[in-house]
Amino acid sequence: MVSTAAPTVARVHPARAAVVLVIATIVAIALNALIAAAAVAFGASASYGPLTAPAYASMTILGIAAGWAGWRLISRRSAHPRRALAITVPVALALSFAPDLLLGIFRFIPGTTTAAVIALALMHVVTAAVAVPAYAVASPRLEAPASAPRKYA
Repeated sequence: MVSTAAPTVARVHPARAAVVLVIATIVAIALNALIAAAAVAFGASASYGPLTAPAYASMTILGIAAGWAGWRLISRRSAHPRRALAITVPVALALSFAPDLLLGIFRFIPGTTTAAVIALALMHVVTAAVAVPAYAVASPRLEAPASAPRKYA
């Protein structure tokens, strides 16, 4: 018999989640700074708007916060959150490349170079690579639904 009951999710300790997410955000911003510096070394302008610290730092903060909200929503509402996250995370990352791809094609921001577009796309990957493990650490463990049969190894 397969249960369709949603898993129970323990309460996230807000202070723990906040500390983990702040650390992840700082790490992601620092790594994105390295990517921006590499892009400049490969020909992007140091004054190119999206590669300036205020731009990528604010977008990193926004991305990590939005990702956390989505992670928590799926963790709470999905009958199979691990499976749902295993699908949602790569799809969301792939969709996040759309603005970079459009920027690379249409160059609607003056000064856009291939190096800049690649750097912006890499920033998405780095942010996700830092954020996803942080979400897992900040989240409570998912427990099987109460009505689900237990499996013994």
